[in-house]
Amino acid sequence: MADVRVGRVRFGHLRTAVGIGDRAPRLSWRTESAPDGWRQAGYEVEVDGTTHRVASPDSVGVPWPASELRSRDRRTVRVRVTGVDGRVSPWSAPATVEAGLLEPADWTARLVTPPDGPAPLVRRCFTLDAPVASARLYVTAHGLYRAEINGRPVGVDAFAPGWTSYHHRLRYQTYEVTDLLRPGGNVLGAQLADGWFRGRLTFATRRRNVYGDRLALLAQLEVVLADGRTVTIGTDASWRSATGPVTSADLYNGEHHDARLEQPGWSAPGFDDRGWRPCAVRDLDPGILVAPDGPPVRLIERVPVRAVLTSPSGRTLLDFGQNLVGTLEIRPKGPAGTTVTLRHAEVLEHGELGVRPLRTAAATDRYTLRGDPEGERWRPRFTFHGFRYAEVTGWPGELRADDVTALVHHSDLERTGWFACSDPLLTRLHGNVVWSMRGNFLDVPTDCPQRDERLGWTGDIQVFAPTASYLYDCAGFLTSWLKDLAADQTPDGIVPLFVPRVDLGGPFAEPVGHAGWGDAAVLVPWAVYRHFGDTGILRRQYRSMCAWVDGVTAALGGRPLFDEPELTYGDWLDPTAPPDNPAAAVTDPVLVGTAYRVHTARVLSRIARILGEEADAVRFAALAERCRRAFCDEYVSPNGRVVGDSPTGYALALEFALLDDDRQRARAAQRLVEVVRSRGHRIATGFLGTPLICDALCTAGALDDAYQLLTQRECPSWLYPVTMDATTVWERWDAMLPDGSVNPGEMTSFNHYALGAVADWMHRVLGGLAPGAPGYRVLTVAPRPGGGVAWARTAHLTPYGRAEVSWRRADGLLTVDVTVPVGVTAVVVLPGGDPVEVGPGRHRFSAAHRAPADDPVWHPPPIPTDFD
Repeated sequence: MADVRVGRVRFGHLRTAVGIGDRAPRLSWRTESAPDGWRQAGYEVEVDGTTHRVASPDSVGVPWPASELRSRDRRTVRVRVTGVDGRVSPWSAPATVEAGLLEPADWTARLVTPPDGPAPLVRRCFTLDAPVASARLYVTAHGLYRAEINGRPVGVDAFAPGWTSYHHRLRYQTYEVTDLLRPGGNVLGAQLADGWFRGRLTFATRRRNVYGDRLALLAQLEVVLADGRTVTIGTDASWRSATGPVTSADLYNGEHHDARLEQPGWSAPGFDDRGWRPCAVRDLDPGILVAPDGPPVRLIERVPVRAVLTSPSGRTLLDFGQNLVGTLEIRPKGPAGTTVTLRHAEVLEHGELGVRPLRTAAATDRYTLRGDPEGERWRPRFTFHGFRYAEVTGWPGELRADDVTALVHHSDLERTGWFACSDPLLTRLHGNVVWSMRGNFLDVPTDCPQRDERLGWTGDIQVFAPTASYLYDCAGFLTSWLKDLAADQTPDGIVPLFVPRVDLGGPFAEPVGHAGWGDAAVLVPWAVYRHFGDTGILRRQYRSMCAWVDGVTAALGGRPLFDEPELTYGDWLDPTAPPDNPAAAVTDPVLVGTAYRVHTARVLSRIARILGEEADAVRFAALAERCRRAFCDEYVSPNGRVVGDSPTGYALALEFALLDDDRQRARAAQRLVEVVRSRGHRIATGFLGTPLICDALCTAGALDDAYQLLTQRECPSWLYPVTMDATTVWERWDAMLPDGSVNPGEMTSFNHYALGAVADWMHRVLGGLAPGAPGYRVLTVAPRPGGGVAWARTAHLTPYGRAEVSWRRADGLLTVDVTVPVGVTAVVVLPGGDPVEVGPGRHRFSAAHRAPADDPVWHPPPIPTDFD
């Protein structure tokens, strides 16, 4: 069966399976190059030469067939599949999985703390008396670390070990470092910095030292020599430390590097460290050490300068043409002591760098030259910024565009979702959503990446999780974050507003349950399950989910209405909210909170049934119905009018199925359409209403109104920022005013993905591709053309392979092309037609359909064959 090939075998949700923390990792693979209609009947998994045969069509998340992994175990796996016709494919390429340190007792290294400093260097010399067969470095830190061996960097990760709920879960990394070692003298070293552990994290009090006030390193180097002996080098009291060239390093304020203070060769043999000071040893509970669930942060892309500008005040500005997250790399040449200063911002305001939206974040890097006559190259290692523009001062000589490059950093997620259509502004909007996700998926899902905040706000990812799960393989990333959410829940189940939790003092001193935000405990794992088919995440988070729903019930004293308005931000940042009060929405916050309470309890009832928790399924369904009745009694008139008469109120009532009967639903749908039309198809929803509004209009039978809302260009609308040259999604609909001035409010981030949740509707409805079963085992293909869109194309790399839908309409005919991956079926529903089920392969369907209203004889160009 040479025409069928098994692709790369994956372990869990990891792309690289060295140092994993799972003793029995589930296996997944994609079957490639199969002929149309081919189906798998069984598979074989070979683990270190032993073959395990299973009669099953499954290829995603299949059980580990061999004995459980122990610490440091390394296994080689191959897979081959058998078709229903009995023919057998070739074996896949070998894939290797290696366990990390799975037991607390595996750790013999001690946590060491250098004398205080902004970014100290630490090192240890050691000798190996034989050639090296293999070596692994297990390492983590309180703060950020960059490890080196013999003067060479270890790995390419950035901002390691990442941000977790440090007191509960401290992530460690495993690196294969065999090639960095040699017989004779060796040096293991690291540079530390504040990062999230000790750096400034708060917008309310500018508080530092949230998790601790001392930097520390934990490193354990295990070397297997050619003669079979094992040598372990761990952090202990023999380690020594000194200050380095980084004089300050802060995520919000920036990094300052004085190259005159560099110590060349500090991490290589032969360096004289007699002036270095000893490190202190501290206690650490090894039980909190965990292996990564998702990918590390890395340098992903380099972006050149698009234009060198001069501001009205005479300052030199660089425009990179894209709002991004990362740092600058500079290549100056000049006399020693020259300091180059780099300030960052997302926008220009009246031609000058627009720094006011950064609030108190300085976002400023400084580099002092050492005077190398050949020129110098530098980039910050311990900070990041959200910016499109940079102001450069102190540059020696003439600044050329190729002297500076922007370095894009984010978690190294695999891209899985694409979209394009005939409306270039909608295609650009989708691209902006992608860039906003990239900028805010830097180890945790943050709200914004530029100002003095950058927190893992639960409400933002709650609404964006379906979009995120389509665009990128973020299952492992979100798995890690959800474990922190569970760890940071209070004993009575309350979920913090942001995860990992940060004590900001004042109103944020203690977690309180916020509707729409805390519901992330249930709705984010549900989105991951729907998109990736991982029942395991439901099981792992189940106690957390139940604790949240039960905790809200207890906090409300058993009352069905979410009648604690201080416990909900409501429809945050709807367009009517004044600049100084983003919570002042049209929709009653208690209405919003109660609607979410019903929806979340219903979803949890479904999850309980999936997991076989029947008693809980009945209990949560009953809670949902009791709260739904209370919602109708309090907020819905007998003829379907919803209190407040707001689009968000109607959208919640329709999409969360809160109404009593068909008569109420019909009237609410009619009134929603009337309200949207009365506002001229301009947006009138905030964070919680916006993800639902287009679906609600479709439910109301008003597809054209949904398209008019989506394609509106006047403020407030999704496309208004695009017409204002936005390259990411804004926090406010009017973050920048038509005259080019920045909204006077404090909440004016220009990179905030929450309102970009509409991309989920663009994938499912405009593009026509949605999961019909968890993990896309069944595709729902149901494009609903409308407005002036003449063609659209969307693709998603499902766990089984690439699925794609493209459609075009011309001459009264709608033509739809569908690609279904192996192991998947698709249910195709064209407008006005009956469902048709098809199997793997490429299929074409046609149906009568009206052409764009403004030009009934318009002939669109061919759909592009590639798209971003």
